[in-house]
Amino acid sequence: MYIEDLKFSLWADFIERDYLDKGFKELINAGIINGATSNPAIFKNAILNSPAYKEQLASLSALSAKEKYEAVAIYDIKKAADILKPLYDAGDDGYVSIEVDPFLCDDSDATIKEGKRLFAQIGRDNVMIKVPATEAGYIAMEELSASGIPVNATLIFKKSQAISCAKAFERGAQRNKKGVDTVISIFVSRVDRALDATLNKNSVEVALSGIYNTADIYATIEDMNVNGCRTLFASTGVKDDSLPAYYYVDKLLAYNSVNTAPIDTIEAFHKGGEKKKALPISEKVIKEHFVKVKNAGIDFEAVLDKQISDGLESFKDAFKDILESL
Repeated sequence: MYIEDLKFSLWADFIERDYLDKGFKELINAGIINGATSNPAIFKNAILNSPAYKEQLASLSALSAKEKYEAVAIYDIKKAADILKPLYDAGDDGYVSIEVDPFLCDDSDATIKEGKRLFAQIGRDNVMIKVPATEAGYIAMEELSASGIPVNATLIFKKSQAISCAKAFERGAQRNKKGVDTVISIFVSRVDRALDATLNKNSVEVALSGIYNTADIYATIEDMNVNGCRTLFASTGVKDDSLPAYYYVDKLLAYNSVNTAPIDTIEAFHKGGEKKKALPISEKVIKEHFVKVKNAGIDFEAVLDKQISDGLESFKDAFKDILESL
C-alpha cells in the first residue's frame, strides 16, 4: 500500500509491453504502485503506437482481428500479473485489470462467458475482470464474483450505479464463501471537464464537482460495507494546466481506497502531493456546491447520464479502432 495507515493504494492506469520491464518494475520496487489497470483506449495507444508489438502481431496473421487483440492483450496482462504476483502473495493488492469487449455491455450472458474465458486463459489469480456498470453488467458482476473471479466495476458516475454494483458484489460474496476482491471505479475528472466552463461563467468554483460527486459516492460505498469491496478513483489525470498534476489524487485521499492514475500523475503525486486524508467531505458542503451547480442552469443528472453514454462509446470506439487496425 502506498499509505499503510489509510489502506490507500496507487495503481498505474497504463499498460505497455516495454514499460512493464522498465518503469513499471521501478515504481513497484520503490513501493509507489501496487497494481495496474487497463482499458481499450490504453491498449489502443499501446498496440498502435509502440513497436514492441510488431513481432508478435506478425506471427498472428492467420487469426481474426479480435483473436489478435486478445493474444496481445493477454500476453501483457500475464506479464503484468507475474510482475505484481509478489505483492499479491503478500496481501498487498498486486492486481491488474483487463476489460471485457465493450460491445457486450448490454448482454449479461456474453459478458459472463467472456469474463470467465479471459480469466481462465490468463490463468492468474491476481487478475481483475473489468465490467462496465450497466444493467447487464450488474448481473455479470454478481456471477463472476460468485465464481471467485475478482471484478473491477467500471464507468461509474452516479450513486445509483455504485449501489447496484455494491449490491451485485454483496450477492456474489454471499454465494462465494471463500471471498473475492472487488472494486467500484468512479470516474472523476471527466465531470469537471464537462461542467467547469459553464460554472466559471457563473462565478462558481471549478474543479470541485467531480471531487464532491465522487466523495458522496465513496461515502455510500463505505456505508454499505460489502466484504472485499473498495472504492477505486479513476479518470484522475488533470487536463487543466492551472491545477497541479496530482490534484485528483491529493483531493481524494481516503481510507480503504484505490486511485488508478496515469504514470505522470503518480510521479507528480509522489514528489509533490500533500498526502493528507481528504475524505470524507461533509454532506452539507457537497449539497451547497450542487445547489450552485443547479443555479448555474446545469442539470447535473443529465450531465452524468451523458458521461456514462459517452464513456461507453469511447471504449467501443477505441476497441473498434484496434480491431480495424489489426
